[in-house]
Amino acid sequence: MLEERERVKPAMNSFQKNESKETFFSPVSTEEVPPRPPRLPKKPPPKICGSNYPLSIVFIVVNEFCERFSYYGMKAVLTLYFLYFLHWNEDTSTSVYHAFSSLCYFTPILGAAIADSWLGKFKTIISLSLVYVLGHVIKSLGALPILGGHIVHTVLSLTGLSLIALGTGGIKPCVAAFGGDQFEKNHEEERTRYFSVFYLSINAGSLISTFITPMLRGDVQCFGEDCYALAFGVPGLLMVIALVVFAMGSKMYKKTPPEGNVVTQVVKCIWFAISNRFKNHSGEIPKRQHWLDWAAEKYPKQLIMDVKALTRVLLLYIPLPMFWALLEQQGSRWTLQATRMNRNLGFIVLQPDQMQVLNPLLVLIFIPLFDLVIYPLVSRCGINFSSLRKMAVGMILACLAFAVVAVVEIKINEMAPPQPGPQEIVLQVLNLADDEVKVAVLGDENNALLTESIKSFQKMPHPSKLHLKTESQNFQFHLKYRNLSVYTEHSVEEKKWYTLVIRKDGENISSMMVKDAENITTNGMTAVRFVNTLHKEVNINLGADISLSVGEDYGVSAYKTVQIGEYPEVHCRTEDDDFSLNLGLLDFGAVYLFVITNNTNQGPQVWKTEDIPANKISIAWQLPQYILVSAGEVMFSVTGLEFSYSQAPSSMKSVLQAAWLLTIGVGNVIVLAVAQFSGLVQWAEFILFSCLLLLVFLIFSIMGYYYVPVKSEDIMEPEDKRSPHIQEDMTNLETNNTKL
Repeated sequence: MLEERERVKPAMNSFQKNESKETFFSPVSTEEVPPRPPRLPKKPPPKICGSNYPLSIVFIVVNEFCERFSYYGMKAVLTLYFLYFLHWNEDTSTSVYHAFSSLCYFTPILGAAIADSWLGKFKTIISLSLVYVLGHVIKSLGALPILGGHIVHTVLSLTGLSLIALGTGGIKPCVAAFGGDQFEKNHEEERTRYFSVFYLSINAGSLISTFITPMLRGDVQCFGEDCYALAFGVPGLLMVIALVVFAMGSKMYKKTPPEGNVVTQVVKCIWFAISNRFKNHSGEIPKRQHWLDWAAEKYPKQLIMDVKALTRVLLLYIPLPMFWALLEQQGSRWTLQATRMNRNLGFIVLQPDQMQVLNPLLVLIFIPLFDLVIYPLVSRCGINFSSLRKMAVGMILACLAFAVVAVVEIKINEMAPPQPGPQEIVLQVLNLADDEVKVAVLGDENNALLTESIKSFQKMPHPSKLHLKTESQNFQFHLKYRNLSVYTEHSVEEKKWYTLVIRKDGENISSMMVKDAENITTNGMTAVRFVNTLHKEVNINLGADISLSVGEDYGVSAYKTVQIGEYPEVHCRTEDDDFSLNLGLLDFGAVYLFVITNNTNQGPQVWKTEDIPANKISIAWQLPQYILVSAGEVMFSVTGLEFSYSQAPSSMKSVLQAAWLLTIGVGNVIVLAVAQFSGLVQWAEFILFSCLLLLVFLIFSIMGYYYVPVKSEDIMEPEDKRSPHIQEDMTNLETNNTKL
């Protein structure tokens, strides 16, 4: 609009300057000018079944569906990939996940600048989609266990994610607007319906991919473990399809040339106003009504008026990132919580990252429910439920959601085994002797730090924490077996799990200290290890290409992660014998220890015990938090965009969209900072986020109370729309000038 006004003004000025006798009586050639050949009418773009919908939008909608499938499908399994494939801890996995998410919301500004100032929307979508595809290829290669080591996987993953962030963020502001460009100006109704279908394709791609991709990861085994390469490769293939489909419609598209970036104009206008104000701070210079009026020396009045309206809305955006900080944790902290819960719902067994599908599903349900039922009921009760109040209620719902998350986390921790801290160890004692053994852990002054009587083939009821004086220490153990008294010494290191295995050694007993896995993460599956009391090495086949060997004479195997379920007949083999073991039910999240013995005439048997108990809390307990946060998202996000657009002129819509995306990016940065530097236990971190959003809710409510909404008819429109009679007069003047 600003460009139209600037194009019209020179025509008007030139007419005024040429209004002289020289102009009216200039010589006119008598030679006949040959008439120009008439232009052939431009062929209209093909339509869908004779309607007013251009056929080109089919390619755009399909492209958006595939691209959103690609993005959300890859992102759904990202946190577990960091945790279980790259073996990062939960805080690092969360931080990198949110760093990637924030980058995806910062790059749209770059994409919009490239499209509006350089390449145009079509070329920007094509070029950045190629970058997008390359990122998916590199990311999938980084998930292949056979390709290099940990450093190679890390470098490939971070490189791929950076390219994906540039691609998805760069095309985000272009695709929807490019689809809108395909319609004629007199087809506003069709354009509105197109945007409805467009956003439906976004939700459909998100919903389907969030459900399917975790199944590709967890239900398909490749290289003996979860198939992350397939889970990343399928979304990458969908992005290739998105690019091919979009390119197929190239000849049908209406491609508008770049017209300049309004975001850049706004930033320059604000910067000039601030710098000009500081340059002219002398008291002799008269003050101006608004600080943006200091840009009047360089920028047109209409732009300044639009930026003033924009800044009123942007002021309300300042508290918004905290809401997104909570909402965006569904793919990180909430998914990590789901790994420690029982995923068997009876009729279906869910993957922990599949719970994210609830959010897009509930949003699709809640939007019509709120618009058609809840909001009208509230209005009938005489309550003025304004847009700002809806956003405030959305914040409260998100606060409640995180309070529920904290309660669930506390319940999970109550059932979890103790975790060793600095200068601490966790000790379990397992008695494999044929009679009861009394165990005492002695301190420096021979005082008993721990005393426990353990029956044959039993263990202590609960693991015990022992405190160290240094990072590593030697503990002395006193073992009483029948009439024997045995003293033994073992060295331990802080922050570790240990199992003291007591075994019969002829007529005597002996012990060995086994260091357990530092972090037994089972991804909600189950982990097993074996102790072999036989005098021969045992090879055990657990199915699905999972096998292990256990050395003879109390050899201890490493942990193996296996699928949950019944294992009634596990094939085992020694050098001269084959036999089967009944392992029974291996439940969610449990860690089992199996002792192979041969004390009966029935052949080798197995004794089963739990190192870590199974997950007892059902994953269904996450449903209330998803309901609350999804309802909060509908009230906050949908209402917030609608309110923002109603409070600013149409020329500032793209700037508002960019600012809205930036608030989401800043929200992800907040999560990153808290995860890295808070040092809180998980339930306390959830409470912290809930309290921070409650504080932001109070600030936002005060700001909203003093905010005076602008009616749509009061918003300053560009002069060419506000004064149509002036525009007609200018057209007449241009016509007269042409005739003269």
